Amino acid sequence: MQHAHVPLLGFAAFSGTGKTTLLTQIIPILKHRGLRIGLIKHSHHNFQIDQPGKDSFRLREAGASPVMLVSTHRRAIITDITPAQEPRLDDQLKHFDQSGLDLILVEGFKAEPFPKIELHRPSLNKPLLYPDDPNIIAIASDCPLQTPDTLTQLDLNQPDMIAAFILNQFMRRI
Repeated sequence: MQHAHVPLLGFAAFSGTGKTTLLTQIIPILKHRGLRIGLIKHSHHNFQIDQPGKDSFRLREAGASPVMLVSTHRRAIITDITPAQEPRLDDQLKHFDQSGLDLILVEGFKAEPFPKIELHRPSLNKPLLYPDDPNIIAIASDCPLQTPDTLTQLDLNQPDMIAAFILNQFMRRI
């Protein structure tokens, strides 16, 4: 990724595997260990941050893009992507403020070439991703799997274990 100024680590899995749930458990652990974490999440939905009837929505609908909303608590920049197209992670990194970050976690973008941890639940009857993705550096599952010795296996239900893997293996490697 040409526009990554800090390490990237993705979490790749089929919908319903628990990516967001795991990330909400891992992020506080990593923050407690002193890491400053950013996150980029890919969405397949046409989401709205601003809502119909609100001034920011009306201004964007009038043709302003980007629109920045700012308060004493947070800032959001809303930019329409025209023409509508599937976003590429490296393109999004150009717009992502990486200053002050130690690590960017990425949810989704599973077809893109950057290091990822695959999440897998055999009960969902979905295929494993790692055989077709050389960028998967570990697999977190809720039960043991038959995988190559070169692929680290993690317990999906042990966020402390996954955070330790990130700290001890991934961060040191980069």
